[in-house]
Parts: sequence; C-alpha cells; structure tokens
Amino acid sequence: MEGDVEMAAAEVAEDGAADELDDVKKRLKEMEEEAAALREMQAKTEQEMGAAQADPAAAAANQTNREEVDARSVFVGNVDYSCTPEEVQQHFQSCGTVNRVTIRTNKYGQPKGYAYVEFLEPEAVEQALLLNESELHGRQLKVSAKRTNVPGMKQFRPRRANPYMGYRSRTPYMAAPYLYAPYGYGKVPRFRAPMRYNPYF
Repeated sequence: MEGDVEMAAAEVAEDGAADELDDVKKRLKEMEEEAAALREMQAKTEQEMGAAQADPAAAAANQTNREEVDARSVFVGNVDYSCTPEEVQQHFQSCGTVNRVTIRTNKYGQPKGYAYVEFLEPEAVEQALLLNESELHGRQLKVSAKRTNVPGMKQFRPRRANPYMGYRSRTPYMAAPYLYAPYGYGKVPRFRAPMRYNPYF
C-alpha cells in the first residue's frame, strides 16, 4: 500500500516537472520571437538612417520640408501645466486653421510648460504673434516664431554664475607682487633656523 502511494507521488512530481518544463520552453520561444522582431525593426531603422545619410538629396528635401513646417509654426511659452492641447488649439483658433498642437513633456510624462502650434497657412503665424502676453489659465503666454534647428549645431549658452557657490572668475587668481618686504616683525626667513637657548654652549 505504501509503495503504491510513493509511486503515485513520484508520478505526480514528474507530471509537475514536465508541465514546468513546457512552460519554460514556451516562454523561451516567445522571448526568441520578440528578440527576432526587435532585431528586424533595428535593421530597418538603421537601413532608413543609412539611406538618409547616403542620399544628400533626401536629407536636403527633409530639411526643406522641416523649414517649411517651422515657417508656419509658433513657439508658446509659459503654458500652464494643466493645459490640454485642445485648450491651446481653441485659444489660437481665431488666428487660422490649427494643424497640430504639441505640448512637450519630460521623461515622466509631465508637461514642461511650453508648446508648439502648427498652422495650415503661413499667414496665421503673424496673427498668432499678436496673441503674445494673452492669458490662458491665468498665465501670460509668450508667443514667438518657431526657429528651425540645424542638425549637428548646438546653441552655445554661457554659464550663469551660481549665487549659492560664490563668485568664481574664469581667470586664475594672481597674487600681487610684494609691496613691502616679506620679512618683517615676527617673520623669519625659511633658510635660517631660529636661535634657541642651549645651556651647554
């Protein structure tokens, strides 16, 4: 009787191990499929980037297209963090047909406090600039024409002095030449040891 129970327990344990092994195999197969799909996507992206770099005409056309889009877009600063793209669109609806509103966010998905509004007509930009310092959600908007970013060019911004760290000039501190003798009252030259009282001499 006890032998039958032990054999049944061993069979159940083997069945459980076989099920776990099957689950592991399934998961491994799924992971391999995902890795293959990722490799394929990466290869396609690299191929597109290589084609854009290899073909200067395509890169120039892309840059021209970007400049044309930027010519009919405005930068909107001081946007309230609770503001939605729909509210920004309604605010600029009187200027012209709004094609797209982009509110920039950080890596946590929280708004950065500025947006870009793209219009269908370039003439709408002039009307939108008139809305500079208009109020939305109780905050004054700063509206300016959007500038085109040139790839590979980083804008130089000088470093501001940190008021909490004290003033540090870029030039190293130069000590002024001595205006008086270095050896005065209480100062002894290094090469001469001070005289000490010695009773045996």
